[in-house]
Parts: sequence; structure tokens; C-alpha cells
Amino acid sequence: MSLLKQVTDLLTDSEIPTCLIGAAAMAAHGVPRSTLDLDLLTTDARTLDESLWAPLEQAGAEVEVRRGDHDDPLAGVVRIAADSERTVDLIVGRYSWQSRIIDRARPVAIQGARITVAEPADLVLLKLYAAGPQDRWDIQQILGAQETEGVLASVEERLEDLPPECSALWRSLRTA
Repeated sequence: MSLLKQVTDLLTDSEIPTCLIGAAAMAAHGVPRSTLDLDLLTTDARTLDESLWAPLEQAGAEVEVRRGDHDDPLAGVVRIAADSERTVDLIVGRYSWQSRIIDRARPVAIQGARITVAEPADLVLLKLYAAGPQDRWDIQQILGAQETEGVLASVEERLEDLPPECSALWRSLRTA
């Protein structure tokens, strides 16, 4: 059983909503991009309780729980690693707009796991929030691989939920 399946099974059994984000989610939407890890998103702070991960640790996985401090844009990150497996990073968000991304995600099968994947417009929102150089490139790739008008409309509709600097970045990318 893949590490991703073990992680998603544990989260499902614990009734913790999550969705796939990052490069694997981009690939699921037709944007070829690869990284060494798989990224999941949740807003459920129970995932920052180290005892939740005991079954995976007993099965041989290494789990590192990092809590964000008060000023951190994330509540935390949980990194799960196992030999010969892609590392799984569980990004723990803080905001209701991130929960809505999880709610809108659609199910797919990846590495034997049935998991939901964030919509293209929601991947753009996450990339705007992260705002790094790679994120800007990723946004252009997402827009180039999708039915652009629908994605643009969805981003515009949802953008008001994000901090103002995300809207400014979006405007600069749209006029570039």
C-alpha cells in the first residue's frame, strides 16, 4: 500500500477533510509538473496532534509535525516519509477560504488512493497566496492548460476571500 493511501486512509477514518494540491494536482488537470513530494491541504488542526500519526509511525513512517506560530500564514505542516515512497506533506491551513477549496475538490484515484483534487481555479488561489516565483509560473501553466474563461471567472469570483496582496498579484499577472 502506498504511503499516500496510508495517509489518506488515516485521514478519512478520522473524518478529516483533505484534498490534493501542488504539482500532483496540477498534473491531474493536465499541467505536466513533478516534484519529489505529494501535497495535501486540510484546515483541521487535529492533524497537528502527533498522536494522530501513531499508526503510520508504527508501520515504519517518519512523521514530523511543525506548528506555525501566530504570524505564520499556515497553522502548520505535517511531513510523512517512508523508504522508497514519495514524501507526503500535509499543509494545514488557517482560513475558511481554504476549507472551501477542500469542499469544492473532486475525487480522483492516485497511487491506489481515492482522494479529492483541488479545482484549477482553487490551485490558482493557493498559488496567489504563496506568491513565490515558481507559483507565478504555475499560474501561467494552469491558465494555459484549462478552459481559461471558466478558470478566470472562478478566480475573480473567489479572489475577494484572499488578502489584498493576492488581488494585486493577480492583476499584475493578468496585465503582463
